[in-house]
Amino acid sequence: MITPALAWERFATRAKPRRTVNAAGATTWLNWTQYPDHGPDESILGDVRGKRVLELGSGSGCNLAHLATLGARCTGVDIAPSRQAAAEQRWGRSPELEFITQDVVDFLQESADDFDVIISIFGATWFTDPAVLMPLIRNRLAPGGTLVFSHNDELDGGAQPDRAIRKWNFSGQQWGEMLVIAGFATASSEIIPPPDPERPGTLLVRSTVPE
Repeated sequence: MITPALAWERFATRAKPRRTVNAAGATTWLNWTQYPDHGPDESILGDVRGKRVLELGSGSGCNLAHLATLGARCTGVDIAPSRQAAAEQRWGRSPELEFITQDVVDFLQESADDFDVIISIFGATWFTDPAVLMPLIRNRLAPGGTLVFSHNDELDGGAQPDRAIRKWNFSGQQWGEMLVIAGFATASSEIIPPPDPERPGTLLVRSTVPE
């Protein structure tokens, strides 16, 4: 039987490393969409200096490495062991930038830490039962904390990375309803149009917990 961890490890071995420099010449950056150099950047998170940021499904750590350069204290969790190794090889390991190999549900259940910001970019929020995941995220967010995540806007989810992996691909309205049920105070969403109108767009969801 192929477990989700093994399926994601296989997927990771096929993933291409992110470019060393983007179109603007930057060596670190955050991209919410599936298209290079397209869509909003980290500014939608506000000032992250001194904030604790958690990424669910952190991959090779590129998004968190960028936020760390802006003064955030970052933790990335990914189920595939090779992702942690790749992230640490490229970005190192420090008190401001930590990578962990673990299922996100287990991490959120076992962690005693609170976070000011939790993000997931085509990551675990798309591949974990929201009835389980969203209350756990809610419990790990500090008062007034923010959750931001993205995935493509195809409601059928498109192709699955592996038969052992399921996608939960909902509309912005559906996510908003689930987030309110899970105890979030606000929820909003938008679809970022693709650079090519023949391709899928990106659904970006933002939600906060009560202060």
